[in-house]
Amino acid sequence: MMTITASRLAAYGPPGRLTDLDEIGRQAWHVLISESVDRAIKGPDPSQALHDSPRPQFYNLTKTETAPDAAEVAVRWTAFPRRVKLHSIGDRKRWEHADSSRDVQDEYCEWSVTRNDAGKITRVTFTCEGPEYWEVLAQTRPDVVVDLYRRHVSPDVQRSDLFGPDGRYRPRNEWNNSTTHGAMHLIQQSNTLDAEIELAAAATIRRVIDGRELTTAEELINCSKYGAAERNSDPHIGQVVNSAARQRADISLADPVGLYIDGLSTDGWSAPDGSDPMGYWRYVRGDAGYPVRAVYEVPVNRNFTVGDITINGRPIEFGAQIADFITVRLTAVVCRVGRSTAAPQTACVQMPQATSPEEILRHASMMAEHGYPGVQRVTRRS
Repeated sequence: MMTITASRLAAYGPPGRLTDLDEIGRQAWHVLISESVDRAIKGPDPSQALHDSPRPQFYNLTKTETAPDAAEVAVRWTAFPRRVKLHSIGDRKRWEHADSSRDVQDEYCEWSVTRNDAGKITRVTFTCEGPEYWEVLAQTRPDVVVDLYRRHVSPDVQRSDLFGPDGRYRPRNEWNNSTTHGAMHLIQQSNTLDAEIELAAAATIRRVIDGRELTTAEELINCSKYGAAERNSDPHIGQVVNSAARQRADISLADPVGLYIDGLSTDGWSAPDGSDPMGYWRYVRGDAGYPVRAVYEVPVNRNFTVGDITINGRPIEFGAQIADFITVRLTAVVCRVGRSTAAPQTACVQMPQATSPEEILRHASMMAEHGYPGVQRVTRRS
């Protein structure tokens, strides 16, 4: 836990303290995050979800002062998707599954694997950059988007690969839609900053059910419905945030709001030449302490590849083996401890029964916006 200076933030900054945005883009980014926080504080309309609003212990750093007792609390979890692990038989099967599609990499960290002609891994790239940042960047500095793709993914990237005929950026483009052809930013439907903000806000609601306050990760997420219970991230984030809420504190997400690669552990790793396996891990985007992109790659002059490195005696055959040893984090701000007067909810979140197709569409859209598990935004086709 780190103590921070009391103040009111002037504006939300870009994730990772990245410098790609111009002044208009920075202003747009601030507005996007501030409005997302405000929506999360308000919560869903009671006519659409009961017992889930408002969230008075969550606050906007630019509208409410962070008090002198403020401290930052880091929340960390493993990058390997827990749902894949739970539903796989044996390590090899789970590694194969996790490497098969970005859509199963749902712990706010996604990766892409590069292999040589012999099939050995030469490079694995990991990203935790939310898609929202890239939407803002594409609207304000599209040429920078192309330059960044060329620098980090492939020099062969063309503008038409990233932008449609209408000029709109396509997040799931040919250079950012697989585990083998590049990964510029997150694309899995649950891996968004908006979801991170909503989850943190929803977790600030204390729950007292039948006279007993809920405290465990499982019972909190099942009652509050703020994410997927089988993930590493969602239940753990909710439990840590809720533990601060139970101290009657006010809570927010630290600036710059984002998801960050916390680190790599190479315990049990071995390189064929006896060198330190940690030496092949490097951060390539994000300020010090706020990395959003990392690469694991052995220099050519070493005369061996990533695939020749072993982990607990087994050669690296999948990017997922590395993900087992990566942690991801977000950081919360906790202040005004013991001063909140917000009353706990005495029931779990409930969804009213929809009675018409229009209500079903409306409820699905609302539930997706507020991060309820297993729901995608729904639009009516003409």
